[in-house]
Order: sequence, then C-alpha cells, then structure tokens
Amino acid sequence: MSYAAIMVHFDAGPSAHRRLHLAVDLANRFQAALIGIAGKSYLPTFVPDGLTAGEDAGGERREMMDIVADIGAEFRASAKHAKDVEWRGRAEHVNDLVPNAARAADLVIIGQESEFDDELHYKLDPGIVILSAGRPVLVVPDDVDSLAAQRIVLAWKDTRESRRAVRDALPFLKEARGVMLAEISERRTESQSRSHLDDTANYLLRHGINVEAQAYLRTESTVAGELLRFAADRKADLIVAGGYGHTRLGEWMFGGVTRDLLAESRICCLFSH
Repeated sequence: MSYAAIMVHFDAGPSAHRRLHLAVDLANRFQAALIGIAGKSYLPTFVPDGLTAGEDAGGERREMMDIVADIGAEFRASAKHAKDVEWRGRAEHVNDLVPNAARAADLVIIGQESEFDDELHYKLDPGIVILSAGRPVLVVPDDVDSLAAQRIVLAWKDTRESRRAVRDALPFLKEARGVMLAEISERRTESQSRSHLDDTANYLLRHGINVEAQAYLRTESTVAGELLRFAADRKADLIVAGGYGHTRLGEWMFGGVTRDLLAESRICCLFSH
C-alpha cells in the first residue's frame, strides 16, 4: 500500500508555499501524482426582487476564475520539482470543493488555519475536510515546511476512526524509524487497554512495522495535551489519530481531542474519520 495521488490545498499565501514544499517532497518520496487545489466562493449580485442578476454574477465568476488561474500558475511554478502535477482551481466554496475533490486522491494535505476571510473567501476549515472528505487528511501547522515522519505517535482508541487511521497511515509507518502506540486513560481499565494495544502492535508487525513503545497514559489535563506532551518527549514529528465529529442542525460538531489537536499541535497530524 502506498499513496498514488496526493492533493494539497494551495492558496498562494506564505504558509501555503511551505505546505506545498512539504507536499512536493512527499509526492516524490511516494512517487505519487501531486494535485493542487484552491477555491474562491463568489457572491452573486441580487436585484431588488430577489432574482439573480445573471450578467453581473457571470462577470464576478469570471473574475474569480482569473484569480484561481493565477494561483494555479504560481502552484505549477512552485511545484516544478514534482514529476506528475495537476491543478484544480474552481470558483466554488473551498469548504465544499476540497472534500468533494478528495475522491481523486489517497491523501489530502491542508493547513491548520481555520479563520474565514470575509473578503477573499479562500480559507479552508480543516475540521470540515477531516469529517467529510472520506480520505486521510494531513494537517500541517503554518510554520512547518517538511515532514520526515521518522518518529510517529499513534493515538490509539478502540474505535472505527482510530482503526481506519492506523490503516491509512501505513505508507508513513512502513518508512518510520520509530512507531509508538499511546492510549490515554478515559474509561477502560489498564488491562483492557493493554490488550487492545497488543492487538494493534501485532497487526502492525504483520505489515512489517515494529512498534518501539506502547504507552498507557493517565492524565488530569486534556487528552490532546497529554498526547502532545508524549509526542514531544519522544521527539515525534507526526501524530496519527482518528478524527471525531458529527453534524448537528446542519453544522459540524467536533470531538474535543480533534478540536484541541487542530488548535494546539505544532507538529503534523494525520486524521481519518
């Protein structure tokens, strides 16, 4: 198993260039196609009776397409060292565009930033992508431009999301020098958790991946905080975790660990939902 196609969100900002540098390196490492993507929503003009002024809306859409075309040209220039490059720029809301287009990729790479820019409409909400893309999502902090992924922490929880995350991360895990399993104590007894960790370690061993350490962690702080502390102590540069959340009244509601890792992690996190 490997990644044959990697998609990266690129909006031409400083953090996007750093993220693209990381994506090009991963594409070359896995000999994968690299797909760049950006969207910019447009707001059609409405006449007083509530009908869309089609001509004005069309003009605004063409303007938006010109903008994403310029971003695409910048993407191609910056990704010139990747062997197989594709650009997808659309005048569509980016929070709809990226999850829908994820069908074309094995891995989606996005930024950690989630603030929405009312003027430019470029900003991508990472939580929405994690929960709706149906693909593993690598979230890259704004100041990170490379990922060795040589020391990886698997944040284990006996759930569908966590099991999927472990499988989705296999290409990274197979190349890592150190893989560490960690479960934070919540409700299970230590003996139950140890049994689950042993099963997961044996699963990885059958894939040729040796688990360096298994940790059953107790914490009086947040689960995310304990995971980040453990990752820092182990000098890890990647955390693999299940992404948790659901929709409620048409809005995404995120699990506490997912939300906190998105807000606090200074290293890359790979999420699967």
